[in-house]
Amino acid sequence: MAGSMAKSSVKSSAKVASKTKRGAVDDTDGATPSQLIEARITELGDWRGEMLARLRALIKEADPEVIEEWKWRGVPVWSHGGIICTGETYKAVVKMTFAKGAALDDPSGLFNSSLDGNVRRAIDIREGEAINEKALKALIRAAVKLNTSKAKR
Repeated sequence: MAGSMAKSSVKSSAKVASKTKRGAVDDTDGATPSQLIEARITELGDWRGEMLARLRALIKEADPEVIEEWKWRGVPVWSHGGIICTGETYKAVVKMTFAKGAALDDPSGLFNSSLDGNVRRAIDIREGEAINEKALKALIRAAVKLNTSKAKR
């Protein structure tokens, strides 16, 4: 019975996520950001949803204290002492945009988008591409460390 209640909640949240994705009034009907992110994953129903779910899991593994947010009419955001990254989905890519990516060391070369920006850096992931999970977790931890340091850059 609890499982059917959870499914009902996700279905309800999926409806909300669809409305906000189309640019309607940002009425979340009381759904939590985590529920809205789950709904987005379900709503996508393809490799992008699977990838967003995997990235979400890696973020939570790297930082168990991460806060999930839902901003800008439908963008999943992960924060700890400030925004760590967003998880945007497009037709051909799932994009992780790191708010302060330009200030982070990226020895594994994960950043492959928004490289000319003064502050942000992004990782575009295409269908079938593998993720260097160890390097991504290190990047997430570095972003948290930067956000929570006393001398923020």
